[in-house]
Amino acid sequence: MANSPPEPYSVAAVRLLGELGLVSVYESPLDTKLLLLQRFVRMFAYGGSSLVLVSYLSALGIADSRIGLFMTLTLVGDAFISLVLSLVTDGAGRRRMLSLGSLLMSASGFSFAATDNYWVLLAAATIGIISPSGNEIGPFRAIEESTLSHLSPPGARTDIFAWYSMTGTIGIAFGIVSCGWLESAFEARRQWDRADAYRVVFLVYGGMGFVQFLLTTLLSRRCELHAETDETGPALCSDEATPLLGEPDSAKKTPLSDGDSANKTPLSDGDSAKKTPLGDGDSAKKTPLTDGHSANNTPPSHRRRLAVTLALLFGLDAFATSLATLSWTADFFQRKFSLTAGHLGSLFFTTSIISTLSILLAASLARRFGNLNTMVYTHLPSALALAFLGIPDSPPVAVALLVVRASSQYMESAPRSSFLADILLPGERTAVMGVIGVVKTGASSFGPIITGYLVERNLVWVAFMAAGILKAVYDFGLLGAFYNYKTCRE
Repeated sequence: MANSPPEPYSVAAVRLLGELGLVSVYESPLDTKLLLLQRFVRMFAYGGSSLVLVSYLSALGIADSRIGLFMTLTLVGDAFISLVLSLVTDGAGRRRMLSLGSLLMSASGFSFAATDNYWVLLAAATIGIISPSGNEIGPFRAIEESTLSHLSPPGARTDIFAWYSMTGTIGIAFGIVSCGWLESAFEARRQWDRADAYRVVFLVYGGMGFVQFLLTTLLSRRCELHAETDETGPALCSDEATPLLGEPDSAKKTPLSDGDSANKTPLSDGDSAKKTPLGDGDSAKKTPLTDGHSANNTPPSHRRRLAVTLALLFGLDAFATSLATLSWTADFFQRKFSLTAGHLGSLFFTTSIISTLSILLAASLARRFGNLNTMVYTHLPSALALAFLGIPDSPPVAVALLVVRASSQYMESAPRSSFLADILLPGERTAVMGVIGVVKTGASSFGPIITGYLVERNLVWVAFMAAGILKAVYDFGLLGAFYNYKTCRE
């Protein structure tokens, strides 16, 4: 009698789950899952508040230029607070800083719901945490990414960061649609004043901040820096892995020359020490620099220049993003096409779901083509769509451009996080990621006031065009600056 046939569907299912990164998430510790849940809760709040922020301030009678100034000062205050908290986090404790940030976020939301005074609102947004763009703000991302880096084996980092990004976009999507229709319901059915209906959204924001605080209390001590007992050097598991800000003695051994580290590689294949998490069998044998320097003799000043280059490029991208934030984009569609908050919520919910699905594809692409290639070539179509977003007078054409932008807007997020995690030492990740985050926040603080000035003069299309062009410059700049990192695998 013939042997029973194999189970192709089971094998295919496991392979599919692996491609989607679900196996890595399932095998991750509880702390990782809690951090992913915190990200969802926080981005739910950010999405809902950013949808109505500009409209809320407009309903209070605040001019567009002052709204732009408000958003700029909010980002400046956040940059300062984030810098301080990021630099002291590993000494004071990551869980403490996450708890403090959550309470500041909650206090800001309740303050927005309780008052309509411009200066009180500005103080609450500047000292506390309010996202004017719908994107990440505050010290959370730097702390969480640093923690996820040491909680996750190098081979699983791209998957974990993909789901970290994806839970954020899912949170934004549900926050936008929930708060959009909630505001519409209070305004239409209960005949509330529009400003009062918007306050309900900020009550939800404050509540979500407190929920995040409760989740933070469940994290274990493994999240702290001093718990990193098994990772004594950089994760030299890809060709994009030379530490940028210095190299202790423990980092001078490569995974191929250190028997212990080779045994600790997360891959189960017998030749795992020769493989990278992205499946490039030869890249682990090569140093990431093709200018004649090895990982052992690359001057620290050269690596620091690479870190500065990264910060400047990410800052350029952040400035471009700040010219066309979610708040200003939603305001543009509301003014030009007379959409209600509920319909805006449905529109941006759809685009956020599209962005979420694209993140899963990005993780798979990164495993095959590398982080840098995925970062650049998936981001460029989004930049071009943004450049032309403000031109069409037809709603379907404008919506189509918005969908094209959403389809690749966040595909670079997970590869970028994995890229940074691989090239930074465990002890410097929180501080360096925090500094890069502050550079991004500082750069993004200039955009809203420029857009507010242009909106008052009916020139919002100029802001969108400039944002798209600058994002394209960022893409080509990233490719040019790290071209050697791309070609060293070839």
